[in-house]
This record gives sequence, structure tokens and C-alpha cells, in this order.
Amino acid sequence: PASPGAAMRLAALLAALRPVLPLVLGLSLGCSLSLLRASWSQAGGEDQCPGAAGRAGPLAGGARPEAADGRGGAGHEDFRPRIVPYYRDPNKPYKKVLRTRYIQTELGFHERLFVAVLTSKATLNTLAVAVNKTVAHHFPRLLYFTGLRSAKVPHGMVLVAHGDERPIWLMYETMHYIHQHFGSDYDWFYIMQDDTYAQAEQVKALVTHLSINQDVYLGRAEEFIGGDEQARYCHGGFGYLISRSLLLKLHPHLDSCRNEILSVRPDEWLGRCIIDFLGITCVSQLQGQHYHTYELAKNTEPEKEEEEEFQAALAVHPVSDMTLMYRLHKRFSRIQLDRTYQEIQDLQMQIRNLTSLTPAGEGGLTWPVGINGPFLPKSRFEVISWDYFTEQHLFSCPDGSPKCELSGASKADVSEIIESALEQLNSRYQPLLRFSKRQLLNGYRRFDPTRGMEYTLDLLLEAVTQKGHSHVLAKRVSLVRPLSKVEIIPMPYVTEATRVQLVLPLTVQDLDFVANFLDMFAMNTLDTHDNALLTLLFIYHPYDAQRVSQVDVFAGVKAMVGELEKRYAEVKIPWISVKTEVPSQVKLMDIVSKKHPVDTLFFLASVWTEINMEFLNRCRMNTISNWQVFFPVHFQEFNPALVYRGEQTPSSSTDFLRDGHFDRHSFAEACFYNSDYMTARTKLAADILDRDEVLESMEVFDVFLHYSGLHLFRAVEPGLVQKYALRSCNPRLSEELYHRCVLSNLEGLASRSHLAMALFEQEQANST
Repeated sequence: PASPGAAMRLAALLAALRPVLPLVLGLSLGCSLSLLRASWSQAGGEDQCPGAAGRAGPLAGGARPEAADGRGGAGHEDFRPRIVPYYRDPNKPYKKVLRTRYIQTELGFHERLFVAVLTSKATLNTLAVAVNKTVAHHFPRLLYFTGLRSAKVPHGMVLVAHGDERPIWLMYETMHYIHQHFGSDYDWFYIMQDDTYAQAEQVKALVTHLSINQDVYLGRAEEFIGGDEQARYCHGGFGYLISRSLLLKLHPHLDSCRNEILSVRPDEWLGRCIIDFLGITCVSQLQGQHYHTYELAKNTEPEKEEEEEFQAALAVHPVSDMTLMYRLHKRFSRIQLDRTYQEIQDLQMQIRNLTSLTPAGEGGLTWPVGINGPFLPKSRFEVISWDYFTEQHLFSCPDGSPKCELSGASKADVSEIIESALEQLNSRYQPLLRFSKRQLLNGYRRFDPTRGMEYTLDLLLEAVTQKGHSHVLAKRVSLVRPLSKVEIIPMPYVTEATRVQLVLPLTVQDLDFVANFLDMFAMNTLDTHDNALLTLLFIYHPYDAQRVSQVDVFAGVKAMVGELEKRYAEVKIPWISVKTEVPSQVKLMDIVSKKHPVDTLFFLASVWTEINMEFLNRCRMNTISNWQVFFPVHFQEFNPALVYRGEQTPSSSTDFLRDGHFDRHSFAEACFYNSDYMTARTKLAADILDRDEVLESMEVFDVFLHYSGLHLFRAVEPGLVQKYALRSCNPRLSEELYHRCVLSNLEGLASRSHLAMALFEQEQANST
């Protein structure tokens, strides 16, 4: 008999295995069934259908037999993938595949809508200008077509002149021009007259709901005079929409229509051409979308029009003068704004009703409803500070001063937000109370990246009741200017193949750093064959210039340049010598600009700059001729004597951003095209006349900022790193430039924590 100890051990083992017994049994049963099923499948696959010579039996699972080439037969749904090996005929020369500039071109995408406006000599400078100022900027692409020859184009308009004012000829040439230049780029073509007011947003919304695969001729359908009752043409005064497929089919018949169809009205001529050769008539309703129009009567007051037909109209005709066009635009803008506000209120109501069903409940409802809640900081370093302001002053100034005058965009912002606060208060409490502002006691604002600009206002108000009683009270209100729809700004196309011309100004104080600059330039551009050139600008003091024949202070630099030219035979590094006591950046750039072509891309560098390919590519991409200039903010390393205090400097540069800061006081580095500089410099010369001393107080940044309409792109540039060096600030420069140089030196010493530690160690050393 088994001993009691063995029985107890067996019982303990069974108790331990009991939880996993179902798993073990399940796995065993599953494996057994799988083996049985596999054996059955193999046995069934060996049988052949009697009498079927050369034809395989049915596959397991009911799959149909495959064709001999590996593809499924008729009705086959389970396709077996095949790997097609790449093969290139060695006898044929290899041709490089040319890719398109934009991916949408390669994929065959088209732009949505093109708009053509027909104008004339009498209305080009009146109604056409009114159309351009009201709705043109809402359409993605809009061109004006006229029969005038060499017409003077109003500012901001793109005009195509055909040279023949006959209406039919103008329509024929316009359709031919649209097909030739835009037929392959757009899906929809909207044609209107300059005496038509079109709701741009409604027209754009209309084309998004229509299929581009159909031949569409959509507008206000009108009957032909004495023609077929079933045929209709689209009235040109109310505009009409043509699809790309219809335009492509119509183009081969335009010449025949011009020769065979006689008509006085161009819209009738086009409608007859489409009907006769394509059999398509104009419709006012298609795919559930209606083309609503409204015909204006004489002496119409747009502000008093309340009819539903007027408010739903996509196009209004006829518009007799510019003033009426502007009044219509104001009226329809107000209608659209009211609709938008109503939609916002409806959405907010729906959000309130659904909030109780969410896990957070009503406590999760944010203010304003539908806007992201305020940013919640996780530490004190993430707290977004508030800026204090009054109606006259701002107490958080861009230049770092504690108090500055409220002006420009900030003043307009404060005025608008106060008016909005009063409007909201009056709309909530009227007619019981009517508020008027006495004074802004306190104002606070901050920018929250998650929601927008937040405001808190302490207002001293005068409240007047219905009976005329008034009372002065203080009221605190909170407002939010939410972030609106993000729009992609179209930018011209640029490449990384542009040659960069580096310009390096050098003074006597910079001689100790030239060797490192040239070594980095040779290693990162010459060795890598980067498309970059270098020009040195030697700035001689008048005293050194007189002794240049005996002692040349830049002789060592010229020797280094000679060594580089010997090492790289195909490289030439020219230099320019300048004699001046005040090395004005603008005056120096004037000299360099005259010695280079207008399409030169300049990179104005400093001797502490470490050139690398990564930054040069960003210089090429961020600088766009006649559009944008680039002023990078370089990264300035701190003084290693204060940061490491005798410790060894770490060799790894992975954490270098911890040991420096981005120097926002320096504008020494810049990327710009010579043509843009020359244009801005011409405007500056006309402004200052012969007062050249003004140039001593300016930098290239100031020239572009005040005398060009270009985008000034200024951003931190981690690829532009400078070692610590104490800059020599020239006291002969303007007070602002000298002060900026001193601030750059002071802030570049070390961080606050490093300076505090240095002071602490110094005090401890003095105390002992």
C-alpha cells in the first residue's frame, strides 16, 4: 500500500494541476481534430473525377480550379498573388525615370474650380474691379477675359485680351483659351459676367456635391426664341457651370459652331453649340443640387431684401454699378454670417444635450461650448503667463521693457475685444439693462496654443434701466478668440540645387576664428562637393589700410585661402578689400551686391558660424525669390568656463542644446536673393536721399523689414551652432545695434542656474 506521504504529494500535485487541466484537454482535442481533418483533405485530393481527362478534381473547401497561368478562372474570387520579377534588357540603354514636380500631377489630380469673368471696355475699370474686390479672393483661380487690344490692367487682376470685341468671338476665344491652358488642370469651369454677383462659397460648395464623371451644363435654363421647346441654354447673366468632360467634348466643335451658328447673344450661341453637337441641354437642377438665381429689379435695396429666394441665390443679376455690387456683398456676407452663428448655436445645444451621456458628465462641458478646454500644465515650467494691459499701455513688451505704449495691431485687438464684450453684455441683458463703458480697469490676455487667445477684462460700466435710472458697477468678463480654420499658404516651388554664395565679413578682431571657419567650410562643402561658393570681405581700418604695403593684417588669412585653392584646384575664393571705420552691414552688402548677378542666393555669415550641408539646404528651401527671405536664429554655446567650471567638456554633442541658447539678439546671418535686396535697397535710397549716415544704424534685416513686401521668415536654427566667443561691440555703430550686441554677449555667458552656481562658489571661496 502507498505511504501516506506519497498520497499527500499526489493530492498536492493534482491540486496544482487542476487549474490547467481544461487548457491541456482543449489543446489535445484541438490537435487531434486538426490531424484528422488534414488526413481527410489529403485523401479527398487524391481522387480523380472519372472521365475527366487532364482536368483536376475539386479543391478543398469548394475553391474553383485555377487557370494555367496562375490566375483564377471565371468567377474566381480568391486570387493568388504572383511576384513579377523585375527584368531589364541589358541591350537597351538605361533611361532615368523623370518624376513630376508635384505628386498630384503624377496621380492625375485636378484642381476643383476655375472661374472666367467676361468683361468689356465700358466695365473693366468699374464692375470688373468690384468683382475683383468682393469675391475674387474666394475663388481658387479667377481670370478676366475681354475683347480689348492692349488694355490697361487694373491692379491685382489677371486679364486676357483677345483683341476683338464682338460678343460671339469673345466667347469663342474664351472657351478655346480655357481648354488650351486649363482644360487638363481643373474639374469645373464657372463662366460669369462682370455684372453678376456670385456667392463664391455657395458656388464652391455646389461643385463639391456634383459628380465629375458626367457632362454638366448647369445654370439658369432659358428657352430659345422661336426654337425647340425642349432645348434650353444657360443665361450668361446668372453664370453657368461646365464640367471638364463637357469642355473636352465641346472643343473639337468650336470652329464649326463659329462658322455655322448665327446668334446675337454669346450665351445663346454657346447653348446652341452644346445642343447641336453634343445633345446636352442646360438644366437648373442636377443630382439633387439646385442652381438658385435672383433677378434684381430696378432701385432694389439689398439691405431690405428678406425673400427666401434672394437669400438662397447663388447668383444675382443684373448689377448696374459698383456701389450696388458692394452692397450686395455686404448683405450676403451678413446672411452667411448669421447662418454660421445659428449653426454654432445649434451645435452647442447638441453638445450640451449629449454631455450628460459622456463618462465625464456635465462636469466635462468646456467653455465656450465646443472649444477645447484650457491647457492644463503638468509643472510650473509649463504655466502660460498672462500679459497685463490697459487702454494705453502694454506691460509685456516685445523688446523686454516693462512698459510700452499700446499701438498698432495690439491696440486694435484690445479695442475690438472691449467692443465685443459690451455687445455680448447688451445682447444678454437688453431691454432690461443697457451697458456703456466708462473705463477699462484691468486687462489680461494670453495665447493658449490649444484653443486661442484668452482675455479677462475688468470693466467699469454704467448700467441704464428701462426707466432711465443709471448705476455704475464693475464687471469682470472672460472672452476667447478661438483658433480658426488652418489654411495652407501656397508657396512657390524651390529646390535644393540652387548655388549658395557665402559672404563673410572679416575685421581685425576676427582673425583668431578664421582658421576654424575655413576648416569647417572645406570639410562640409568642398569635400562633399556642395554647390556653395565663398567670398571674403576684408574690412580695413583706415590706419591699417595706410600700412598695407608694409604690414597686411590679413596676410595670414590670404595665405590660408591660397592653401585651400591649391588643395582644391577647381575652387576659387575671391576677396574684396574695404576701408572704413564703421563697418555698416548695409554698406558692405551694397559692395558685394554689385559684383554678383541678380539671381545670386546670398548667405551672409559670421566668422563664428560652423557651415554644414543641413543648414545650407534649409537656406535654399526657406529663401524664395520675390517671396521670402530667411533670417535664422543661431544656437550660441555658453562660456565653458562658467558652465563646466574646470570639469571636462563632454565630447558628445547629443545634448548640446543644454549648454547654450538661441541668440535672438543677433541678425548677422541671413539668406536672401540679390534681386530682392536690390529692389529693397532702391526703395531705401529713395527714402533717405543722400543721408548715408542713416545706413550706419541699419542692418540688412531692417532693409527688408521696412522697404520690401516680402515674407520675413525668422526661426530658430539648430543646425547653425556657434562656439562661445566674446564679441567686440563697435561703439561707433548706432545705440540700438551697440545695445543689442552687448545684450548678446551678456546672455551668452551662461544660464541662470550656471551663473547662480558660480556666484555661490565664489561666495563660499571668499567666506573661507
